[in-house]
Amino acid sequence: MTEKQWLRADAPLARDLAEKWGPGALTLHRRTLLGGAAAGAALAVLPFGGRQATAAEGAAKFPFPDGPNRNGEFAILVTGDSGTGGDEQLAVTEAARRVCRDEGVSVAVGLGDNIYENGPESDHDSEFRDKFETPNTGIDVPWMMVLGNHDCSGLIPGSGGDPSRGDREVSYAASSPRWYMPSRYYNVTLPTSEGRGDPVVEFFALDTNPVASTVAQTDPHYKWDGPYMRAQRQWLDSALAASRARWKVVLGHHPYLNNGKHGSAGSYDGFVIGNYTSGIHLKELYEQVVCGRADLILSGHDHTLQVLEPTTRTAGTRQIVCGAAAKSGDGRAHFDHPAAWQNFSDVGFMILKVSERAMTVDVYTVDVATRTAHLAHTTATSAAAAGLSGVR
Repeated sequence: MTEKQWLRADAPLARDLAEKWGPGALTLHRRTLLGGAAAGAALAVLPFGGRQATAAEGAAKFPFPDGPNRNGEFAILVTGDSGTGGDEQLAVTEAARRVCRDEGVSVAVGLGDNIYENGPESDHDSEFRDKFETPNTGIDVPWMMVLGNHDCSGLIPGSGGDPSRGDREVSYAASSPRWYMPSRYYNVTLPTSEGRGDPVVEFFALDTNPVASTVAQTDPHYKWDGPYMRAQRQWLDSALAASRARWKVVLGHHPYLNNGKHGSAGSYDGFVIGNYTSGIHLKELYEQVVCGRADLILSGHDHTLQVLEPTTRTAGTRQIVCGAAAKSGDGRAHFDHPAAWQNFSDVGFMILKVSERAMTVDVYTVDVATRTAHLAHTTATSAAAAGLSGVR
């Protein structure tokens, strides 16, 4: 269904919007409804559903590391679903700052839903400051950011119904020393200590919104089988095939497998039909292009902390869900995918440590009242997924 059809079918949601924005809310474009007339007029000159956006040159950036830290590894902070500006986010970032200092963290990851609830209204929206820059002051490293459904909201907050809004976050990268999003999907390599030979790790950041929105995409450019997703799939397939990195990590807001309430790709939130809400085509992308070729899939979306086990189904690829940087889950597992460890109640973050010999994931839960982090779990591996699976 389109967003307007969703609203007509969901009477309470439509009533709430009408009470807040007036009886004409269902006929307004999302840009006018939430951005105001001035913002709408300014944005009207932007191409709707254009080519892959790329960040312009601008602010001096915190540099990517040119080699491992004092422990002989790259330490990467992993957060997801963080952009509320609330007490939970501030508690997590304060706790993470101390761990980052102790662990020699030189890169960070933001797994989407960077600006709740509706994404930014422009590439200079004050919410970037309030929900990203100020909370993360002191974690002065490049942040590899991906787009979440709340960053691409349409009429319905969190619907992912207007992917073109993600271009604002790409553009914002030009004015931030931390925010790294050179385009809507991209890859980053981290080198050996000598800077010679194959990279230690390569990250592949995806935009999963056009194939996991809760509503049908109306812009042909962003339809599940439209030119944008065809180009992204071809890029990912080629980039994974060409990668010579020891470890390969895919970043995408929506998970492949998930024991939290949102469920897994192909049956998100209990939906199993259609080209959108269920995430069936994202499931296909993960299974046909990623599984067996990447070591990790790092995702947010579900406000939980999960380290799932690699299985035959995943061809050796491990799914990790890290979406509890500002919100927590409902306290229980909803599905039973094999897990090394999982938590559905606490906020927290993870530290990914990568060397030529091993890859380790440390999971930290955070006590909001004291703003302290507790190491809750560690998983390590020395075997690359591609070597285990023998595929591609």
